[in-house]
Amino acid sequence: MAAHSNAELRQLVHQWMELHREEGTRFLQSLVRIPSTQGNEREAQVLIADQLRELELDVDWWEPDGETLEAHPFFYSPRSRFAGSPNVVGVLKGTGGGRSIILNGHVDVVPEGNRDQWRDDPYSGKVEGGKLFGRGATDMKGGNVSLLLAVGALRGLGLKLKGDVIVQSVVEEESGGAGTLAAIVKGYQADAALIPEPTNLRIFPKQQGSMWFRIEVKGRSAHGGTRYEGVSAIEKSIAVVQHIRELEERRNAGISDPLYAHNPIPIPINIGVIQGGNWPSSVPDTVKLEGRMGVAPEERLEEAKEEMLRWMERLREKDSWFEAHPPAVEWFGARWVPGSVDPEHELMQVLARQYREIRQEEPVIEASPWGTDGGLLTQLGGTPCIVFGPGITQVAHYPNEHIVLDHVFEAAEMIALTLIHWCGLNGMEG
Repeated sequence: MAAHSNAELRQLVHQWMELHREEGTRFLQSLVRIPSTQGNEREAQVLIADQLRELELDVDWWEPDGETLEAHPFFYSPRSRFAGSPNVVGVLKGTGGGRSIILNGHVDVVPEGNRDQWRDDPYSGKVEGGKLFGRGATDMKGGNVSLLLAVGALRGLGLKLKGDVIVQSVVEEESGGAGTLAAIVKGYQADAALIPEPTNLRIFPKQQGSMWFRIEVKGRSAHGGTRYEGVSAIEKSIAVVQHIRELEERRNAGISDPLYAHNPIPIPINIGVIQGGNWPSSVPDTVKLEGRMGVAPEERLEEAKEEMLRWMERLREKDSWFEAHPPAVEWFGARWVPGSVDPEHELMQVLARQYREIRQEEPVIEASPWGTDGGLLTQLGGTPCIVFGPGITQVAHYPNEHIVLDHVFEAAEMIALTLIHWCGLNGMEG
């Protein structure tokens, strides 16, 4: 049949979204009502797998092999067994000759926290004032539904793409990315990727990485009545915290990337835990600090580690106590690989054009203030990844988490049109 103009395609996709708005909202409610915290993702994945099959995609369902993943240098998870936590991938095969794309979203959510801080049940899926409420609504089940709606529009309109579309619903993003790593290890790769994390419809070609660290600060115990005979690890830890703050200032002073122009601290170093002392009348001999170190998009994790270690060695220049009692630095727990895609990458251009045409305004292009699975896809999977989604950054992980429903459907329209222009349109059935 005759080729459609861009305006006609936009109109067709928009009309399809309007017709399926109620259905899409109900599906998002169903997803949010499932508390898919770590280890409890199966029920949500069944829902997504059924939807992928309904769209006639080839569905791959498997539980990641923890034993295999544990040997991988990019693996991190607090667990090594993934029974009940399957990955789901649906493949829409193209007719050939086009570019492929991975659409990656995570189904795991963080715990709801103190229920007293929620107005309604944390998994209510309540719709009020054009917003849908519940844990995971914004991070990132709303984005996942945008992906499914985008593919649904293509299928519903009979649009045939040249390139493959690979829809990934993964586990474990909130604790280090083991689900996406498992998909990479299984061989899933494409010419580009898009992750609809909650960006407030901003476009992120770059993502900060991060690592958790632990520092043990040593003192010397003594009776509180003669505290001058001891050395307080608490007092020494204050010096360590200030020293780390100076490292943060130093690292951020070197960042001139305009994508960070509106971010006051592009790569923060946060101290999240301080533990020390065991008796009010004793001078504490040990303090434990735990924190998160931000890693720049183009920086390697190992480079950041080395800078931290070198900086901690300089403590002895400020206080001779640290000469004989250097704080011990340990890297533990979660880490997120940074990622960087050239802002001029063709997928950036395609997505930005759809944004302009649908919203009639310029998109905001920034660097992500937090890590995503995009770093794994870009660095390890050889699949340049952009982050763009409908969720509200400010309410992710918060009580009364919610998403603006209009944005879910707007994002779905932009993603559907991006797929057409990225993968190539081979025609329309019927």
